[in-house]
Order: sequence, then C-alpha cells, then structure tokens
Amino acid sequence: MGQAPFSFLAGYYMLSIFRRGIVSKLMLVILAIGLFAIVVTGFGTDGAGGLGGVSGAPTQTLASVGGEEVTSAELTQQINRQLARARQQQPELDMGTFLRTGAFEEILRQLISQKALTAFADANGMTASKKMIDAEIASIPAFRNLAGQFDQQTFLAALRQEEITEDQLRRDLAASLLQRQILVPVGAAAQVPQGLALQYASLLLEQRSGTVGLVPTGAMGAGREPTDAEVAAFYRENSARYVIPERRVLRYALIGPEQVAAAAQPNDAEIQAAYNAAQDRYGAKETRTLSQVVLPDQAAARAFSAKLAAGTSFEQAAAQAGFSAGDIAVGQQTKAEFARLTSDAVANAAFGAARGAVTPPLQSPLGWHIVRVDAINRTAATPLAAARPEIQAQISQRKRTEALGNLVTRVEDALGEGSSFEEVARANGLGVQETPPLTAAGAQPGVAGWRPPAEVLPLLKSGFDMSPDEDPTVETIDGGQRFAVLAVSRVIPAAPPPLAQIRNIVKADLVAKRAADRARAVATALAAKINAGVPAAQAFAQADVGLPPLQTVKARRLEIARPNQPIPPPLAMLFSLPRGKARLVAAPNGQGWFVVHLQTIVPGDARTAPQLVQATRSQFQQFIGQEYADQFTRSIEKGLEVERDEEAIAALKRQLLGGSSAQ
Repeated sequence: MGQAPFSFLAGYYMLSIFRRGIVSKLMLVILAIGLFAIVVTGFGTDGAGGLGGVSGAPTQTLASVGGEEVTSAELTQQINRQLARARQQQPELDMGTFLRTGAFEEILRQLISQKALTAFADANGMTASKKMIDAEIASIPAFRNLAGQFDQQTFLAALRQEEITEDQLRRDLAASLLQRQILVPVGAAAQVPQGLALQYASLLLEQRSGTVGLVPTGAMGAGREPTDAEVAAFYRENSARYVIPERRVLRYALIGPEQVAAAAQPNDAEIQAAYNAAQDRYGAKETRTLSQVVLPDQAAARAFSAKLAAGTSFEQAAAQAGFSAGDIAVGQQTKAEFARLTSDAVANAAFGAARGAVTPPLQSPLGWHIVRVDAINRTAATPLAAARPEIQAQISQRKRTEALGNLVTRVEDALGEGSSFEEVARANGLGVQETPPLTAAGAQPGVAGWRPPAEVLPLLKSGFDMSPDEDPTVETIDGGQRFAVLAVSRVIPAAPPPLAQIRNIVKADLVAKRAADRARAVATALAAKINAGVPAAQAFAQADVGLPPLQTVKARRLEIARPNQPIPPPLAMLFSLPRGKARLVAAPNGQGWFVVHLQTIVPGDARTAPQLVQATRSQFQQFIGQEYADQFTRSIEKGLEVERDEEAIAALKRQLLGGSSAQ
C-alpha cells in the first residue's frame, strides 16, 4: 500500500518525547506564589475573590519549620490568588473543583518549602538587601509606565489591584531572592554525560513506520432503540456529565447620570460666574509678536539704543552685539506670558508701545532688555451667548460628577449603617432589576444565544465572589461613570437538571455510547487479528462493517516533536509499540477508535548530529538541575523538622470546600 495522506491526524503535533518522561516534578518552590508569581511574571488577577464566608475565619498556624510559620490566612490568600488566576482561563471554575485538583496540597507544600528555605537562609547568614529588592521591583513589567520606565503611581495602582501592601511584596521578593541564592547553584551543578545525551538524541532520530486505521463510531449505526428504563439508568450512572454549574440570581440597582440629572443642571448665575472667571479664555485678547535683545549692563544697552537711533536696523545692531536671528525672536506672546519671561515693567513697556516701536532699556533679573514690537494681534471677546453651551456642559459635568459621588456616598453610608437593599433603593429612587439564573460566565443554561445586559457583565465576578447572606455592596462599572448596588438574590447549586428536561439529550448520548462500545469491540477484534499474524490490510478488509482505508505513516521522533503542542494519539502509540504489534487508541471527541500497527523501526544515530546531542544534553541538565533543587529543598525541610497541624489543615480545607459552590 502506498503512503496515503494522514488526513484524520491533521492539526495534531507532538510534544518533546523526553519532557513527559523526565519532568515528573517541577521546581515550583523557586516560583514565588504570591504577587511574585502573578505580577512579576506579567499575569495579573482581579483580586483575591472566591472565598465566600471563610475569609473571616480566625488565623491558625498550619505548619512551622525552623521558626517560620505557614498560617491559614496566608494559605487562604495564596489559594484565592491562584484560583483567580485560573479563572482567567476557566471563568466557571469554582473553589471546590479547584481544590479537588490537588491545588490545596500543592500550594501548602510550596509555602512550607518557601518557609524552609527562608529559615535555612537566615540560619546561614544569607540576606536579600534593599538594593536587590529595589532592582527586582524596578524590573517588573507591571510596574512600568508606557515609556517602559518604573513608575511609582503605576506601582501603587498594581499593588492596590492585587490587594497587597508594599511590605508584603518586599517580603515575597526577599524570600524569592533568597531561594534563588540557595537553589540556583544547586541546579547549576547538574552534569549529564555526553554518552547519555548521545543515546537519547539517537532516539529522537529513530524512524518508525506502520499503519493506522480508524473504526468510526458513525459506521456502527444507531442500533436498538433504548427503553425508558435504560435511558433512566444511563442518566443515573452519568449524572455528573449533565451538571449545570452553579447559577446565581443577582439583584442590582444602577446609579448613574440619569439619577442626578436634575441636580447637574446649572442656573444662569452659575454660568455668569463661570464666564466672568474665565476671561482669559472668553475675554478680549491681545497678543504681540516681539523681538528683543538682553544685554549684560546698562552701558551696553544704551550703546545699542544709540545705534538704533542713528539708523541701524534692529537686526544689524543685534548681529553686531553677537545675537543671531533666532536669539532675538520671541514670537507671539500675551502680556502675562511675556511678563513671566521678563518682568512686569518690561512687559508693560512692550505692550504699551506702538507697532514697530522699540522700548527703552529696561532691567529685569536677566539683564537689560530692549524690545521691538513687530506685530499687534487683537481678538474680540467671546459673548456670553456664544460661550454658554461650552460653559453649561462643563458645569453640568462637574455637578454631575459631584452629585453622583455624593449619591454613592449616601448609599454606601446607608448600607454600612444596616439599611437593606430595598430601603436604599427606595430612599434614593433607584430602579431595582434582577437577572435570570446565570453562571459565572454570564450564560443562561437552556436559553441558546442569550447574552446578559452590558451592565451585568462587570457585576458577575463580584456577584459570584459574594456569599448569599453577605450585605449588598456598591460596585463600579463603566470606568467609574456608573455604579450599581449589588446583592445575591438566590443561589442555585450545581446539579444536573431533571431527566424529563433533557431526556432527548440523554437518549442521544446513550445511543452514541453504545455505538462507541461497538466500535471499540470491532477495533479490539481487529487488533487481536493483527497481533495473531493477519496483515493489517487483510484484517480491515474482512471487517463486518465498512471502514475507511488504512493509512500509512512514517515519522522520526524529532519530526513529530513540536513543543507546546498536543501529541496525536496514534503517533504517540506508534512510538510506544513493540515491532509488529497493534493496539487501539481512542479517537478525539468520541469519533471512534484508531488501530495502530507498528511495522518497522530504523534506529537513529546522533553522531552525525552533534548540535542535537548538545541540545539534548542541555535539556537534560536543566531537568536534572530542577530535580537536584527539589531534593535539596526536601533535605532542608527534613533537617528543620517540619511540624504540620493536620487537624487544622483538614479543617481549613473543609471550610474552603464548604464555602464553595461544588460540594
């Protein structure tokens, strides 16, 4: 059979063959897991939400090592930060799901390792100086302005967004710098023999060829019609796949310009006062185009004036005194502007002279001025009627901003004094609105294509971070142009809908599952035949169902290794099979089953590729260095005798899970 295009593997690529086997543990302890892991690496969060009612729990010591403590508050803060970061990729991720991935234990382990390294550094006289920390802060991209320079205001704004103080950040950075001092030399000591790298590099050049056949689920037919009992049983056994994420009904009342429109309207007196106060903008104006020389003493100034009186032009006299044309040109000035450049006396003289006239020498702190009036430009005053729209808009904007701020303050004060959502809305004339049950991503399950109103989108995160019994809050939307009083009206826990509502979906899934099972049975029988010695093409030709033709594949490990890309399952199987054997592997998205048969193996020889050998050696050294650092950290912890309060740790985890939506 000729080599056909491997069409049903299009779009897949392979990760490095060795990375999967070598990197069993990452040296996560050298990654600071507070703000350092989020802001320093360039990934911000929207705060530390997600905790619900647990945030007010009393602080307990969960573990201690070498005099350093890991507290429940510290662990909770880090878990919330990591959850917020994860939600950037998975908006519907809740605390329960996050913790059940092992995040609780991993973050606790990292914190203990961090404390152990800090204690070890202290015991051995290692420090992170203020200068080192300052340099680290200055290097963080999130703290730079648009010009790429460290900016104090940007720095403080980033800290406020991350809800961390400068002292906390400096402590985190100091700990991270100490960890680097300890672990980087440990990791750098890793060495990989050239012979070992040669063997693994040769594996990258190994070439394998074989066949891949697809047993598609769609070729199996619909099969027997499921009974109601079978559909119900399938629903019970697979109810988790139909779970609708937690939904919340949010109640909100908008506070915006429309609530303060009446208070924002200026009256005639206010407009007149603003017009009178802005005569520099609306009043009549006179500007003059001037030239001048500034001489060091009175004698030189008198001599210059004498030359002008004798008929020498201003430009010639200035040139004889050493001034260029650019030196004498002052340009167009108002009287106030020219006074700031010279003095009141010089400006009065220049603006009192006629066009073409030259002032007598006058002294300022800069020296002796002689000024020529080159041109006089006059602009008539802008009448109040013409200026009125602009002034009215300015006053309205100012009054609207003030009134809106005052209204928000009144609402916040009332909420702080115990007023209910309804009382605040009624007292301030706010219209109350309520959303349908929404997920954290703003979807309304069961309503295709539904989108929340624009004002609801910025309220979702706060709405899902709040506990149901929490007091209403005032949230900012539209960049501070509008606000909303927000409360959680109802929480619908994550759960599957009743079978009656999704029976057709469940039935279709059951039919698909049966077809997939039949496809697997066919694929298993084909693999068994091939392993018994029947040629792959013959086995597929003898199948009871019509199947796509076999496709021939040939590749080297190096050719299919694409960093940061998923491995095509059949290719991964091809490079794990013994020669002559066949196995099946699931096709993506339930499409069926691949039967992969390895026919030939051509060993590689990396002696002809020294650059590949060196690259493989460098990669191995990096991973082994990470392992050395990890083991060194474990040794430090063992020497310092880590003490864990397992009861307190378990209690905190239960609290976090209890405050989540996924029990």
